[in-house]
Amino acid sequence: MIRVKAFFLFLCFVIAEHIDTIIFDFGGVLINIDYQRTIAAFQELGIVDFEERYSQAEQKAPFNEFEVGKISSQCFINEMLQYVPAGISANKVVHAWNAMILDVPLAVVELLMSLQGKYRIFVLSNTNEIHLPKALAEWKKTTDIDFYSCFEQVYLSHEIGLRKPDEAIFRYVCEQQSIIPANAVFIDDSIQHIEGARKVGLNTVHLLDQISLSSFFS
Repeated sequence: MIRVKAFFLFLCFVIAEHIDTIIFDFGGVLINIDYQRTIAAFQELGIVDFEERYSQAEQKAPFNEFEVGKISSQCFINEMLQYVPAGISANKVVHAWNAMILDVPLAVVELLMSLQGKYRIFVLSNTNEIHLPKALAEWKKTTDIDFYSCFEQVYLSHEIGLRKPDEAIFRYVCEQQSIIPANAVFIDDSIQHIEGARKVGLNTVHLLDQISLSSFFS
């Protein structure tokens, strides 16, 4: 789960005079997620090797194709239905796929509001046509503030045809927004995405479940 206090500590830790831009991941940073819930849900549906096909660290086809918009939601669901016992409905597949998406802490919204006008703020997320509506619904349970209004721009993998950790997606965002990597910080919960961002010169914060950012002040 997100350690909310860590976000406020983050402000002290990473915001230096030369930083003018913050790029947030969505899942695992702005909204709580639990990959194991989706893995368990698909295992319950009968895909016993689902964890080998999908994890936070690595995804195989058709997950990659879905996250870059190469296949539709229906194609993705149909693909999943091939691996579950007959009689499993499309709705159960969607429910299992969304099981990882949890809540949005109010403190996250408060943090974003506190950053308005001080920094350029963006979202860069690997997501898809099924996860996004569920995540936005969870956002609305926490606040009436429109999600997109909190950011200068929201970049989603399935909309732009690129995904983390490929260097190309970080270069794309920086070029589109005239961001100087050395003056920006990227925050993500997946180490492979952090490594991709570092390759293009972005400052990074690897946000971990287990380790509060307070560890940087010890």
